Amino acid sequence: MFFSRTRSITPTEAVERQRTGGLVLVDVREAAELRQGRIEGARNIPLGQLGAQLGELDSSKSVAFVCQSGMRSARATKAAAKAGLDAVNVSGGVTAWSRAGLPLTR
Repeated sequence: MFFSRTRSITPTEAVERQRTGGLVLVDVREAAELRQGRIEGARNIPLGQLGAQLGELDSSKSVAFVCQSGMRSARATKAAAKAGLDAVNVSGGVTAWSRAGLPLTR
């Protein structure tokens, strides 16, 4: 059986690509989770609402998905890629983001 691999980037790569303007960052966590800290500049679209909002994302840029650990964002990445977007998953999610010492806002 064939399984497609989800393309991934590190949190540090996500920050670098976001700064250059070539990447849209989408946080698929629920609103309650965002209280623990959010990534500045990331758009919040909870995973359950992603299907209805995929068409609103800028298809001229890569889209990186992030969640708490990387599991939900991997699902989001697969859905976005299937819809024709250049999609990548932020490996390890916000947990890895925080461990890398990258900023979160409250």
